[in-house]
Amino acid sequence: MKTSPATLDASTPEPRMYRVVADSIAQLIVAESMQPGQRLPAERELSARLGVSRASLREALIALELGGVVEVRSGSGVYVSAQAASATRAPEVGPGPFEVLAARRMIETEVAGLAAKNATDSAIDAILTAVLEMERDHEDRASNEQADRNFHLALARATGNTALVGAIDYLWNQRGTLWHKLKEHFQTEELRKQTLIDHRNILAAIAAHDVAGARQAMRVHLERVTRTFSRA
Repeated sequence: MKTSPATLDASTPEPRMYRVVADSIAQLIVAESMQPGQRLPAERELSARLGVSRASLREALIALELGGVVEVRSGSGVYVSAQAASATRAPEVGPGPFEVLAARRMIETEVAGLAAKNATDSAIDAILTAVLEMERDHEDRASNEQADRNFHLALARATGNTALVGAIDYLWNQRGTLWHKLKEHFQTEELRKQTLIDHRNILAAIAAHDVAGARQAMRVHLERVTRTFSRA
């Protein structure tokens, strides 16, 4: 039986964009004989040379850092690592952070709207509890992260749709090593404080059963995270 091209394409996974870009950067380092300690071109120049977005470039650089090829120094630039010659290629570490954020914007915007429509008093109380935990544990990064997760899961539970709870849990679990390294370098205190305000705004819209307002508040929140992580 003959195999159709569509079957062949379906069986071959598309390479993740950050892996493609990371390989291009690694090839550039070799082609230009860049030495350990040498600074790579600025992100703006590098993204223009490679013809990719700043977000894709940033994911690729973080992946190369995890592979030991480069060292990202916040506020200074990206440098060829001392271990670059013996380093492996950028590791496969799941979906890129901006890929996950794009999926979250699509799904969680609607989750917020459905939560505003269906939330019971007890569901709203659960969302409020998560907000209060985030505010109380603002200085404790690990506890604050768990409270953030609890907030988004409480919203999903407020929809009354258990499949959506599973979807949000899955998306949260995609925040792997690449996400945490990106956050380590580029999350700002301003974003952390604004996240508390964003969560309060989402809660207020849900408590008021304002479907459009809840969708908008969630969209604003996730777009803010995306901008912060991708801009210089």
